[in-house]
Amino acid sequence: MSGGISLALLRHGPTAWNAARRLQGRTDVPLSAEGRAAVARWRLPEPGGIDWESHGWISSPLSRCRETAEIMLRSIGCSMDPLPLALDDRLIERSFGEWEGETLAGLRARYGAKMAEWEAKGWDFRPPAGESPRDVLQRSMPLLQELLQQERSMICVTHRSVIRAFYAQARGWDMAGRPPEKLADGTVHLFHLSDAGIAVDRLNLALVDPITA
Repeated sequence: MSGGISLALLRHGPTAWNAARRLQGRTDVPLSAEGRAAVARWRLPEPGGIDWESHGWISSPLSRCRETAEIMLRSIGCSMDPLPLALDDRLIERSFGEWEGETLAGLRARYGAKMAEWEAKGWDFRPPAGESPRDVLQRSMPLLQELLQQERSMICVTHRSVIRAFYAQARGWDMAGRPPEKLADGTVHLFHLSDAGIAVDRLNLALVDPITA
């Protein structure tokens, strides 16, 4: 693809709430000890035509993302203080409102057919006092437009709901049911942003473990 910028999106490392399959949303859950150990082994994949050094770093301000980015920057040998990491509220996780701390399995058991009806709304599925995927996209797209105007490719450490919203916009997925492609954790998803919009470049590029590589 010619013109535009590259966006490398990756989800934060594991937390205790991830292990319990609880909806985290805006709740500031830190990385677990196991999560920190996992992230310490992550390295960006071999370039494959990607100039990683030309990419800046930006993160959601929630600690699970910020710490993931900081650990990765240290792992690639960055010794700057402060680290060259921007934080932006527009990359924060979707608010799940009154459902934060719950599990999807528990909510589906509690609400039954009503929950299925809500989830079928796709882009407009909004938990009580929370955000819909459309809300997430609308608050985050201005950030992408700013990055495009600055002509700066970025590595963005963010959350599953943000990544899914960008992916849905790029693929034309209505966010009802399963996505056309699985977005795996512990990987980097590459998107291309231009005046024409956001497009998928490559998905699920494995983060390299230097111990086993």
